[in-house]
Amino acid sequence: MAGIAAYVKRVRPTTKVIGVEAADAAGMTRSLEKGEVVTLDSVGLFADGAAVKTIGKETFRVCNELVDDMVTVDTDQICNAIKLIYNDARVILEPAGALAVAGMKKYTREHSITDQTIVAIASGANMDFDRLRFVSERADSSERTLAITIPERPGAFRRLYSLIWPRNVTEFSYRYETRERAKILMSFQPVRVDETMTRNPDFEGVLSSLEREGFETLDVTHNELAKVHVRHFVGGRSDVESERLFRFEFPESPGALQRFLHSLDMSWNVSLFHYRNHGDDFGRVLVGVQVGDDCHGNLEGFLGELGYDYVEETENPAYHSFLRTTESETKTK
Repeated sequence: MAGIAAYVKRVRPTTKVIGVEAADAAGMTRSLEKGEVVTLDSVGLFADGAAVKTIGKETFRVCNELVDDMVTVDTDQICNAIKLIYNDARVILEPAGALAVAGMKKYTREHSITDQTIVAIASGANMDFDRLRFVSERADSSERTLAITIPERPGAFRRLYSLIWPRNVTEFSYRYETRERAKILMSFQPVRVDETMTRNPDFEGVLSSLEREGFETLDVTHNELAKVHVRHFVGGRSDVESERLFRFEFPESPGALQRFLHSLDMSWNVSLFHYRNHGDDFGRVLVGVQVGDDCHGNLEGFLGELGYDYVEETENPAYHSFLRTTESETKTK
């Protein structure tokens, strides 16, 4: 930034130079605010190529004189920039390399800048392939995530989904907890009214609808613990009776989940449901259904009429190890 600012200001002094840092490693931002070099207590390492506790004295001197403004971006905004660059140019940048694009997007939005020429210096493609999984999970800035408690009664699952439809659901994790309630983690994309708005009236309308229906709701969209860890632990073991487990491939098209829910026999209880959009033309869905002994024929008919590819996993040892409570454990309770 110091070198670019020195060159640009010499060639064209009227051009603004804006610096960008990760919010958890904003050493230059803090130093410029204070007017002296500041040593940070710690730095985040997601954008590790731009993460230093103490900036250089000479770079501080140059930036203090020539840089017009600073902007900081969080992890989700960096991931969104990586996705944006890939979609536009089929180039995969490392997090530090995408900082400028993330900052440009945030800065232009916050200052309502239009019809101007803006250049982002994008450099650095040292991307670890395994990290792409994390980036893809965090890249969609349009996604909102809720933790919801619903009453364990017939039709509650269907009613919950009806309040979200026709918005695109990107993740849904549900597991029967007790006879009274169940816990759900759900991600969906609200209608984008205006990207420049800091609030989303459509999302707020969904929240109001859920609360009026009596569903206990918590917005965990920006909760780091929930997004990184808890989403993978939703559910756990259950001693639910007469449960059969199926792994489906849903067509990735509007109404696929709605068709499934409306085709279910209301005498059956959905005791487990997990879905995550992976960008394919079909969605991988795990479903647990409580079916009485006298209803197995009806279940086979439902599966055939639904027409979705499926595999029954009721006897899968992984299911019994991680999602079922053993008989001895149930007696101990």
